[in-house]
Formats: sequence, C-alpha cells, structure tokens
Amino acid sequence: MSELLSSALRGDRRALARSITLLEAGHLATMAGLATLQVRRLHQPGSPQVVGITGPPGAGKSSFVDRLIQHGRALGQRVAVVAVDPSSPFSGGAILGDRVRMDRHADDPGVYIRSLSARGAAGGLSRAAGQVVDLLDAVGFDLVLVETVGVGQGELAVMEVADSVLVVLTPESGDTVQTMKAGLLEVADVFCVNKADRPGSEGLCRDLELSVHLDDRPGWTAPVFTAVAIQDRGVDEVLGALRRHREWLMGEGLAFWKHRRAEGRVHACLELVAETARHRAMKKLAGGLGDRLRAGELRAEQVACLLEEP
Repeated sequence: MSELLSSALRGDRRALARSITLLEAGHLATMAGLATLQVRRLHQPGSPQVVGITGPPGAGKSSFVDRLIQHGRALGQRVAVVAVDPSSPFSGGAILGDRVRMDRHADDPGVYIRSLSARGAAGGLSRAAGQVVDLLDAVGFDLVLVETVGVGQGELAVMEVADSVLVVLTPESGDTVQTMKAGLLEVADVFCVNKADRPGSEGLCRDLELSVHLDDRPGWTAPVFTAVAIQDRGVDEVLGALRRHREWLMGEGLAFWKHRRAEGRVHACLELVAETARHRAMKKLAGGLGDRLRAGELRAEQVACLLEEP
C-alpha cells in the first residue's frame, strides 16, 4: 500500500483528496493499492450505507443531499458525499458546483464532500466513482451519498455502486411513461417527489404508486414519498424508507444485493478495459492514421480495423 493511501486511512484529508485525484486519473499504482484495502462492504451491505441519489436536472438532488448530511450528522455519523458533475463534450471541463449547495457543512470535520467530473462516462457517474466509494468505505465513513449527473435518462450506473437508490423527481419531471423510458422504475429503491408544494405532485405520486408494481423485484416494492427538501419537509420519511431498505438487503434481499454488486464489479472491469483501449487508440490516431481519417482518405470502419492490429 502506498504511503499516500496509508495517510488517507489515518485521517489525512489532503492525502484522501490526492488519492481520489489519482484514482480519477487512472493511476495504476493507486488502483493497485486500493485493491489491498479492507473494504467493509465487499461481501455484505451494512456499514457504510451507500445511498445513490439520481433524477432529472433541477429536481433538487443537491438540496436533498444537504438534508441527508444534516440528518446523518445528527445521528453522529461520519458522512461522505461524491457529487458527479457533467463535463463539457468540447473542453472536457466541469463546473463541479454541486458542493455550493452543501457549503454549510464545509467546516464540519465529520463531513467530506468531493466533486467528480463525469469525463464523458455514460450512466450518470464518473468511471472512478465506484473506486472512490470503496476508498471512503476503507477510510471509515458511516454514510456515503453518491449524487449522479442528473441528465435524466440512462443513469443506471448508480445502482451498481450504491446499496439503495433514491430517485428524486418533481411535478415538472414529466409523466411516468418518461420515468419508465429512463429506466428509473428498475433503478429506484425509493421514490421521492420533491417540491411537492407545486401543482401536479399528487397526480405524479398516484401514477408512480401504480407503476412501481410493474417492477418484478422480489420482496421489495419501491415506496413513493413527497417532500419539500429545502424546507426539510418529508425528509424523515424518506430516511426511514432508506433504513428499511438497508435492513431488507441485510436479510431477505441479500441475494439481490450480491447479484447487483457482482454485476457492478463486471461493469467496472469492462469500463477500465474500455478506457485503456480508448487511450491506446488515441495515441495511435495522433499520427498519420488520424490525419488520413480526418482527411476522408480512410473511413472510420477501416481505421478501427487497423487499430485492432497488434
């Protein structure tokens, strides 16, 4: 294990931040060091509780995370937040601004907030998000909150990283058909219609309650709640449902949890392989092959075949 990771385990925040940066960059030695750490959540759920928060932009995910931090700290829990922000497809940069809504926790030594750039990864999470969660697990946090990009559709990666997934919607999010198209019915362990003081919230709740029964998950039906997170209304009920889901996973739902985590490990491996292959291809395209592709002398299919050659 590297000295940097050892320092992070001893509570050094700078070493933790630097380790996460190296994991984001795909630093092989840091990833190898991570594989040697004692991850409590490797074979069974429990500690830490990892909650994913997803939903469309503007649903109030960050405000909800802020309230979850507050409630976790009231219980004496050490809380970590991994907030994934979208990256520009042109510059590759990201604002990393979700932490602004959680600023009141910045001076709390029991709270650690880290923003990650999605770096173009599909699924609503950064490629390194799962590795970062494992590191936060090893460091000893009690509650880890993972907030996704919030692009609306295809945010399925969070279910492979988190134990429980909270889907936050608003009356303006669209009807349940859109929710089903986004795959959120299969992803959600708990639904919350936030900003429930707005018109249309009751109708959306009714539709969701009818739709959740279409999910064939054995033993657990996702409950539907309303809340106004910015006013801390309805948050307790959501937290209660997340606690019940955690208990279900530790008992009757353990086989379900193990299957989802197993699939998550396979997906994480494939993501690493794909990223390595992409970087290798980009290096080859930096030469004359890339120039011929840009000039139209070669088609993409031809170049792809050439890149496969040793």
